[in-house]
Amino acid sequence: MRSLAPRTFTITRADLVAYAEASGDHNPIHQDEAVATSVGLPGVIAHGMYTMALAARAVAEWFPGSEVVSFGCKFTSPVVVPAEGGAEVEVAGEAGDRDADGLTTVKLTVTCGGQKVLGMPKAVVRARG
Repeated sequence: MRSLAPRTFTITRADLVAYAEASGDHNPIHQDEAVATSVGLPGVIAHGMYTMALAARAVAEWFPGSEVVSFGCKFTSPVVVPAEGGAEVEVAGEAGDRDADGLTTVKLTVTCGGQKVLGMPKAVVRARG
């Protein structure tokens, strides 16, 4: 396994609004503090799929021009996005050796504030060309 340089992404409330528009997921827990806390959340949280997309972006940056064959994870902890400044999500990775089919498995660690937010995240990529 070889370690990949960690990538850090800042998620702001404006990003959540833009993602809601793009995805059609307008659940108010992603934009309204009062609604989020009323259902037991610590505050407005990022969409799980947006957090997953940021992890996939890191994979794409590590393997430019490659095809992401599969990507999977479990949502284990919310990413709380404060109104001011946002939240930082760090994506670290370890790449295995390329197999006979040209596939590389990438094991990921995705954290926010030192806490894992995605469980068992893993990508499989195939180099193009």
